[in-house]
Amino acid sequence: MYKFILPNANNQPEEYSTESNSVIIIGANGSGKTRLGVWIEKNSLNITHRIGAQRSLSFGNYIQQKGYEQSSNLMMYGNELPQRKHDSRYKWDGEEYNYVTSMLEDYEYALSMLLALKIKQEEQYIKECKIREKAGRPHDPVPENVVDKLQRIWNYVFPHRDISIEDGKVIAKVEKEGHLCEYKGRNMSDGERVALYLMAQALSIPKNKTIIIDEPEIHLHRSIMNRLWTAIENERDDCLFIYITHDTQFAASHSQAKKIWVKNYDGTNWQWEEIQSSLLPEKMLLDILGNRKDVLFVEGTIDSYDTKLYSEIFKKYYVIACGSCSNVITWTKAMNKTAQLHDLKCYGIIDRDFRSDYEIQAYKDEGIYTLKVAEVENLFLVPEVLQIVNNILGYQDESRVEKVKKYIIDDRFKNEINRQICESVVSELKYQLSIASISKKNEEEAKNTLNTLFETLSYDGIRTQRETMFTSIGESRNYKDVLKIFNKKSLSSSIGHFFGIDNKAYCDFVIRQLKTNRGAEIVNAIALYLPDEISR
Repeated sequence: MYKFILPNANNQPEEYSTESNSVIIIGANGSGKTRLGVWIEKNSLNITHRIGAQRSLSFGNYIQQKGYEQSSNLMMYGNELPQRKHDSRYKWDGEEYNYVTSMLEDYEYALSMLLALKIKQEEQYIKECKIREKAGRPHDPVPENVVDKLQRIWNYVFPHRDISIEDGKVIAKVEKEGHLCEYKGRNMSDGERVALYLMAQALSIPKNKTIIIDEPEIHLHRSIMNRLWTAIENERDDCLFIYITHDTQFAASHSQAKKIWVKNYDGTNWQWEEIQSSLLPEKMLLDILGNRKDVLFVEGTIDSYDTKLYSEIFKKYYVIACGSCSNVITWTKAMNKTAQLHDLKCYGIIDRDFRSDYEIQAYKDEGIYTLKVAEVENLFLVPEVLQIVNNILGYQDESRVEKVKKYIIDDRFKNEINRQICESVVSELKYQLSIASISKKNEEEAKNTLNTLFETLSYDGIRTQRETMFTSIGESRNYKDVLKIFNKKSLSSSIGHFFGIDNKAYCDFVIRQLKTNRGAEIVNAIALYLPDEISR
């Protein structure tokens, strides 16, 4: 069990515990994460060592050899004397020591400490060997020292690189074209130098410390970041690692770590919450909490029309592409059921598809709203957008707009009406089955409730109702009503030629216009067909 402190509502230290030896403090830029790390350090100086985000990665050709106590004091306290204060590690800014943004220039201290610990371990082994030999007893095999451990972690993180620390020097080695090439450690890449620095710090720290690392991802490539920290944690399972980051991928990859979300800092007090389990993918949840904007879940991918349109229209929301409609529904419900974790408004937008008014209302109650057209692609076909495209391209009459309407109603909708009716009926049957309540008390009751359900479901009845609706709209030739019920994704990629545009390029043409001075006009046109309940 590992112990750590966090500020309570009165800014007083309160102790918490975790089974894992890692805690991740995550939050958006400006949320007070770094200052929280400083607070933890200052309120637990004797057991805490903090590695700030601002750290120098330069060191000399030779490691300065110092005694163990001397090098330990320099690395832990910034002073050779054991003052048990960390002030000297940071710069004086004229009024106080700057714990927040001071550049740590302790790389050489860390290497000196590493080398001093190695010498101390070797001296201890030799001392024990002499005692055993004097007593006529065999001595133990040579144990692994701190540099051996560092090399083992290094080889795990950088399997095609080698490193040696000998004769007071750091030497990097790599094989090129069958030859072993050596170069000075100070000439390694930023990623290699920061990895060596972090290994030296973590492996040299005295036992049972809390190690705070501000921005553990800095200078590290994603391919090695989690490997490095996992290896260090495993090696130092006596220590608790507290990571302060805004990198949600790093946080999500540490699946066993306790997660703390810093919501806000007013200059004195922090608002924070522990992130509990959720139905949302962990990285997505962390992204949402770190973004601090109200959330809009949409269908499609990050490159789909859903995301491109909604990101322009709902700019005050954090728009998240969920893939399927079912994910939009599931994740919107999950966020709204965990409202105690956040103070965000969370909504979902889904295509209308063949949904009944009853189904649409049921989703509204969950914060999930449907379009006023059958699917997102139909937003490119609404008459207001067609008219804007017509004007942008400089056409003086509306004949092309009318031709598009006639084409969609007569050539597409009427020719596909039977298939649309069939798909609509199947959609309604699936929905009714999905919400059916079947008894779980015993097998007989389960059969009875299922039989009752089938008796109440009438394919012919649903088909008659849907056929009447589709036929009526077709006969009325009401273009907007057709777009409301006509599910055919290929429609929007079949009308560009009416305006002299390649069919497949039409939607992208409209998307590009969103970035021009006509963008607001297009947004306002499309907004007429979006849920009124979600403010823009």
